[in-house]
Amino acid sequence: MSATRQQEIARNLEQVRTRIARAEARVGRPGGQVHLVAVSKTKPLSDIQAALAAGQLDFGENYAQELRDKRLAAQAAAASDSSATTELGRLRWHFIGPLQANKAKYVAGHAALVHTVDSEALMRELDRRTAAAGADRQDCLVQVNVAGEAQKSGVASADLPALLDAFAGFSHLRCVGLMLIPPNASDPEANRPHFRALLRLAEAQAGLPRANVRWDPLQLSMGMSHDLEVAIEEGATLVRVGTAIFGARERKE
Repeated sequence: MSATRQQEIARNLEQVRTRIARAEARVGRPGGQVHLVAVSKTKPLSDIQAALAAGQLDFGENYAQELRDKRLAAQAAAASDSSATTELGRLRWHFIGPLQANKAKYVAGHAALVHTVDSEALMRELDRRTAAAGADRQDCLVQVNVAGEAQKSGVASADLPALLDAFAGFSHLRCVGLMLIPPNASDPEANRPHFRALLRLAEAQAGLPRANVRWDPLQLSMGMSHDLEVAIEEGATLVRVGTAIFGARERKE
């Protein structure tokens, strides 16, 4: 990787971190409360290593097999280069795309956080695969389709309580919060009602004790490159940013 590309990624990361810090300050939230997930889908491992060198630890992937391939490539790179071992060993993977139950094996027990749980069938397979991977627990977020968009994944708002109840039946899963992908909108303010609705749903459920649901602290994954400020103002603790860090991504066929 050229020094220019490394510098570009480091500069972009600093700009995004500044945006996050300013949004936190604007609404009186403590600095550092919001965590950045750098969305690295379709980007090479060299870009991830450049971001790691600039202090970024959390990376989000949308495709289960791509997460598997990058995770294995990172392990191989660390094994072949002792100077990279410490750096790559700090990397934390997040799965942020729609997940089919038959591909849970590529993610379960390997991701720091799965953002997109939306059915008991997926939970059952994640639980089974987490145990098979030898991991004690897989932390998850429940994806909620607040806007009721037919083309998008996510549990309906009205069905959220029942899905949260279902975590009691899976000893290797833990729900730590909620996730949202709002409707596509060029105006960030158009997404504010959806972000606010997710927060309200979380607040309504937070006081109800449930096995394997631990919302202390509550994690809310919402906000991307163009609307992260609005999401932070409405309570986001995780923002998923790709384009503003790595540039436009290649379309995956």
